Amino acid sequence: MPQLLAYITHKEGIADDTALELINAARKIDADASVTAVVTGSGAGLDTVCNEMAISYKEVWKIDHPAIAYPNAEAIRKALVNILPADSMVLMPNDTLGMDLGPGLSIKMDASFVADVVDFEGTEGSTLKLIRQEYAGQVSTHVECDISAGAVITVRPGVFRPDESKSANGQVVDKSGDAGDLSVGRRYLEIVEAEVGDTDITRSEVLVSVGRGIGDEENIEIAQDLADAMGADLACSRPIVDAKWLQKSRQVGSSGRTVKPKVYMAMGISGSFQHLMGIKGSPFIVAVNKNPRAPVFQVAHVGIVADILEFMPKLTEALRQESR
Repeated sequence: MPQLLAYITHKEGIADDTALELINAARKIDADASVTAVVTGSGAGLDTVCNEMAISYKEVWKIDHPAIAYPNAEAIRKALVNILPADSMVLMPNDTLGMDLGPGLSIKMDASFVADVVDFEGTEGSTLKLIRQEYAGQVSTHVECDISAGAVITVRPGVFRPDESKSANGQVVDKSGDAGDLSVGRRYLEIVEAEVGDTDITRSEVLVSVGRGIGDEENIEIAQDLADAMGADLACSRPIVDAKWLQKSRQVGSSGRTVKPKVYMAMGISGSFQHLMGIKGSPFIVAVNKNPRAPVFQVAHVGIVADILEFMPKLTEALRQESR
């Protein structure tokens, strides 16, 4: 079995939620494997993340270099090629950085590459069996991957529960000296923060989020009534913003905002991975959709097959009756 490593993404000294999800993803490959965390960046925030990861990982490799203070996939790829052992297997989140970093890294390593994996079915010799999803989650694809020369695998965020044991008592190993020359053609300029708009959904504890199933713009008011009755804020998926029914600042997903509510109500949302990438912090997810095969039901704690235009008014009225 190749050595298993997990690439950890982080921002401002805070590790992404996927950092602990990758531990359980690796255990689906090999229940007894010792997984090594790899953390890149620069500055005090890097040390904070490394020390935090050492609570959950037996070993944490730190790569500190000014060229990767901002997560530049081109530079990170060069560093990893110089540091990763031959034939190693690298897991990373299937987020914006992972989709940029992973394919090229696999080529440089001369290793297999599989993207957006949602489950692992085990190994047979040098063959790893994985599950991906196609057609917006409507079809599960069973894939066999040759890992004899290693592999790079991006894992869909949120599909594995985070490991909360925090009992590794691991050590941080500084690999910065082995990173080599990280000069690249791409360079960081600046971060342009998205406009917050009238409501900052990134701070909301409860969100009622609507998708294509809302039907028409006039039905947005039905969802707003439910949000008001719950003391929640209204959010949405990309089709609603594209139709200009709600502001861009209300959009949840890879091209919208990242939210960490305690409760997330997904109303008429199919649950594409681009949308689910914007939901962090393991909230309690309630999904209502007419399609019983909607991918959102795979991550929901409560799934209800129903027409949201019938369901939402009834729930709103029940909440109002309860508060009287």
